[in-house]
Amino acid sequence: MHAHQRVIVAMIDGLDPAYLDGGTMPVLTGLGAQGTSRIVDAISPTVTNANNAGISCAAWPAEHGITGNSYFNPASGEADYMEDWTHLTQPTLLERVTAAGGKAALLTAKKKTVRLLGNRTTLAVAAEEPGPEFTDRYGPAPDIYSAEINHWLWGVAVDLLATQPDLDFLYVHTTDYPMHAWPPGDPRTIAHLRRLDELIGEAVAAAPDAAFFATADHGMNGKNLVHDLSQALANRHAPVRFTLSAEKDRYVKHHRTFGGTAWIWLHHPADESNVAQTLSSLPGVETVLRREEAASRFHLNPDRIGDLVALGDRDTVFGELPTGRESEQLPQEYRSHGSLYEQKVPLFASNNADYPYTRQPSHNKDLLAPLLSAWTIDS
Repeated sequence: MHAHQRVIVAMIDGLDPAYLDGGTMPVLTGLGAQGTSRIVDAISPTVTNANNAGISCAAWPAEHGITGNSYFNPASGEADYMEDWTHLTQPTLLERVTAAGGKAALLTAKKKTVRLLGNRTTLAVAAEEPGPEFTDRYGPAPDIYSAEINHWLWGVAVDLLATQPDLDFLYVHTTDYPMHAWPPGDPRTIAHLRRLDELIGEAVAAAPDAAFFATADHGMNGKNLVHDLSQALANRHAPVRFTLSAEKDRYVKHHRTFGGTAWIWLHHPADESNVAQTLSSLPGVETVLRREEAASRFHLNPDRIGDLVALGDRDTVFGELPTGRESEQLPQEYRSHGSLYEQKVPLFASNNADYPYTRQPSHNKDLLAPLLSAWTIDS
């Protein structure tokens, strides 16, 4: 007997609302029609780690501490991936469940998500490297750069829900590689999402008593221009200490580290005006914010972003290019995220009688807010 209603969470990475056009996922949208169905805003920057933490903690980055996929430490002069649970400054709902004596499982395509969200879970498995007990039962997982890995992952979810009825909380995070690779309406997109939708239906059928919640971390758009801001600024007599795409992570085949938000660290505070003006003059740079402005506007931890923040327009991203190149035209098929133009995402909730919304969610981080009062951690 569960003390709380069981919960299934589908964090469908990169599920731009456009992917749902044409009835591609009738099970998912049908569940929303029975309960809550909204288009909401993702956390900015619109990258996976900041939003995954926001969804799983039901909190802003200012509260949970994750401001992107990577970070730079000005004191040490070193950059690293922001993907370890020690970077979190607030417990996840998975931790809350296990701390209260419940059982919580994390299923994800990517190893980085296990490192970030898998602390103190009952079970944490990445399809990228699942271990022999899972490959023996479910067969080898497909390649991380495939659509099929998402289907394998949800097949595991269906089995866990059917065979482990004492599981209180299941968080399933897919990979957005298919969304980077194919636009809405592409036959490969339709095949990927229809099968994913069928498996979500099987998961709900395996746990008919469970509350179901679903959202995405960001949308997805075609991009045609990338700037290497370090080189572009140096070439315009406005050199800086370091620049970093908030998108940068280990999965370079997805997006080549390019994303629509960049952090910029200055050599000296006196350089701010010159660097900001130079950034604003670059094609495709839509907005330049000071650290305090960006932290306030997007609810970020100011200690974990740059002195300046550059936001690209719908077609522009930032990242690292070969030495000597400050910009590059991207191929027609290139797709990525990270800007304000990937902020709109779907949100669904169904059968959540024990976890009703006291007010309509406006952001993806609100998806699991009703669970906070149910799964409390004693201070």
